[in-house]
Amino acid sequence: MGRMGQGYAYDIRFYKKIVRIENIFMTRLILIRHGVTEWNKEKRYCGHKDIGLSDAGRSQVKSLSRRLNAVRFDKVYSSDRKRAMQTGRMLFKQTRIIPNRGLREINFGVLEGLRHKEIMERYADIYKKWLKNPLKNNIPKAEPMNIFKKRVKNSIRNIIRSNPDETIAIICHGGVIGIFVNGISKNKNFWRCVPSPASITIVEYDRGKPRLKKFNDTTHLR
Repeated sequence: MGRMGQGYAYDIRFYKKIVRIENIFMTRLILIRHGVTEWNKEKRYCGHKDIGLSDAGRSQVKSLSRRLNAVRFDKVYSSDRKRAMQTGRMLFKQTRIIPNRGLREINFGVLEGLRHKEIMERYADIYKKWLKNPLKNNIPKAEPMNIFKKRVKNSIRNIIRSNPDETIAIICHGGVIGIFVNGISKNKNFWRCVPSPASITIVEYDRGKPRLKKFNDTTHLR
């Protein structure tokens, strides 16, 4: 009886261990940057400003749609800015898109709507410092990068927690994807983490740990 009891207890512990392992979920994020806008083409800074897609941007999204046809998505989230929502509606015509203010682009403050030449004429010193290290230098009236990073991290973390073991599309912005990927890759150069318009970036959470599986994939645009 004693040996059988010990064996039974061991079996129960082993079974519980298996159950715990099987209940570790893997969540897959497909991060999609919106298609190009006229402001992108004109190289104007566009953060909170609500700019829609250009004709070229809509063409990009059509190409991206064909690429994503074979993927089954459980949920679709999007920044509430027009350029992201337009991208989402073109990609997921039969799916509910959940708008999320936390996925907005960073607010560029006094740089909003300005071209490089205009910025250099008005804010050259501040701008150069910010480009060199955006995590330590701020733009007047802009959202500080550390606050932006926290906002994005919290928004995506809440999405992951609400959708364990699912494949999720998140349509957002270059800066949003960039700051998120930067936190995973620990790349010291933030700008290298900013993807192109209408690109795909894939992050998988396995046992709670993020893994960057694909970054800035634009093969569908070639």
